[in-house]
Amino acid sequence: MYKVRDIIKVIEGFAPLSIQEKWDNSGLSIGSPDAEVSSVLLGLDCTPELVDEAVACGADMIVTHHPLIFSGLKRISPEDPVGNAVIKAVSAGIAVYAAHTTADKVLAGVSGAMAVRLGLENVQVLDPEEECTGLGVIGDFPSPMTASEALAYVKERFSLHVIRASRPVDGMIRRVALCGGSGSSLIGKAMSAGADLYITGDVSYHHFFTGGNFMIMDIGHYESEKDIVPILFSLLKKNFPNFAVRITENVNSNPIYYF
Repeated sequence: MYKVRDIIKVIEGFAPLSIQEKWDNSGLSIGSPDAEVSSVLLGLDCTPELVDEAVACGADMIVTHHPLIFSGLKRISPEDPVGNAVIKAVSAGIAVYAAHTTADKVLAGVSGAMAVRLGLENVQVLDPEEECTGLGVIGDFPSPMTASEALAYVKERFSLHVIRASRPVDGMIRRVALCGGSGSSLIGKAMSAGADLYITGDVSYHHFFTGGNFMIMDIGHYESEKDIVPILFSLLKKNFPNFAVRITENVNSNPIYYF
């Protein structure tokens, strides 16, 4: 029988807890490292529905990308989605772990997965820190594209119906910067690194005034991060081949709807 600490050791071998952003709350938020684990359920968000699914399938540990608890809770109520999930997890004895900015800052993590989807070459960390970690990545399309070609290609590769974008550039797009989730803070880094295009999520109105020959595409927060779930799944299955590891059947936890 494995323990929670065994699962954590494998995840943190891939995405060390020490590299998380100061404001983040990656790691074990509910449960004991010494608790026994017979099954793990994976998802992007620890929603009450995900906890219900864990109970139904017999999972005693949940691993997500987004932390269930971001900051101090002033009250825990079933009327609040976070409080409800906390109550359900504690009542069922389910451990809850999150690999958030830890998985954002490794090259094989969130942003690297975006680069794989787009088939980028020469991929490097966009905002490097120590030991080749950092937020975002930058790389090259195998062949330059026009803005209209790039829009169609990104839509196809990410299975999107809509993209929020700045004014299409007139020239060809070759160098592409990426950051999963909310990446507006790296727009300047993308420009200074020579990117023709920056793809991320949660871009605010004024950031779309790019000017020059630089374009931004906002493909959505969920859409840019969803590939981390199968990455974590593969990681755990490789290290625990005879262990019950599942990806949530309620795959889409995106709280944003498009009409």
